[in-house]
Amino acid sequence: MDRFENMNAFVRVVEAGSISTAADRMNVAKSMVSRRLKELEEHLGVELFHRTTRQMNLTDSGRAFYQQSVRILDDILEAEHATSQIHGALKGSLKIALPLSFGLMHLGPAINEFLQAHPEITFDLDFNDRRVDILTEGFDLAIRIATLPDSSLIARRLSPIQAMMCASPSYLERMGTPQSPQELIKHRCLVYNLISNFENWNLYDTKNQLIKTKIVPYLKASNGEFLRDAAVDGLGIILMPTFIVYKEIERGALVPLLTQYKSSPLATYAIYPQTRHLSQRVRAFVDFLVKRFEGLSYWDLCLQNEKHT
Repeated sequence: MDRFENMNAFVRVVEAGSISTAADRMNVAKSMVSRRLKELEEHLGVELFHRTTRQMNLTDSGRAFYQQSVRILDDILEAEHATSQIHGALKGSLKIALPLSFGLMHLGPAINEFLQAHPEITFDLDFNDRRVDILTEGFDLAIRIATLPDSSLIARRLSPIQAMMCASPSYLERMGTPQSPQELIKHRCLVYNLISNFENWNLYDTKNQLIKTKIVPYLKASNGEFLRDAAVDGLGIILMPTFIVYKEIERGALVPLLTQYKSSPLATYAIYPQTRHLSQRVRAFVDFLVKRFEGLSYWDLCLQNEKHT
């Protein structure tokens, strides 16, 4: 049994949607593809497909094996390509989990730039703020904004993340400007609800002492850009990462509040499992992101420059 050829046939069937279509694309007999699938299932001891007279659907085992098979075949292709080509061009796919707002606003342009330099790379991007299981869901890596706990994951820091409290001029004119964290309890606060204990905003004073600030959420949402726009419309006060609000602050649509207090320190990380071989294309992409975001982030640099104008 040729495990590599059987694995390749399995991936082709999944991507083609049927054995006959896969056989046509591979320019081999349909019976040969069927035999390879049978050998593979017998070797693994599981069914990879739910078969009916009209279609073939992956089983849970089949779905997991497909994700791993694509990665293995890509790694083999990458190794062959790098060995046979003097320039060692990167080739293969990258499956990446990205936070929604940061991904769209800041990682999107970076990925486009990377693709221009490496046109034979293909990306499979999941823009979502949920916490994915990198191993079981078949991701090559994930980009996360967090204070990372100890884990079996390897993390490379990309950029610091600062949060800023702000509100629109119209809201402050109507409701007044809070002069201390304790006054926030009287205000309408717009909160990001995908974090634990979102009814408290943790702030640090100039002596780095923690002040747990109780708030009453007026509007809760799972997307920072939605909350930013709601704040611009005068609905309340937000505590948002500067990478989301810096443009609105620059043009005066939002006004920073209680700037002598800092929020909990966060950072953006590229994360991947220790147990996974790090392919050349993953390593190159992470190195690219580290270099692109090194130093003071451009969104914070904009705000810093504004303070001195």
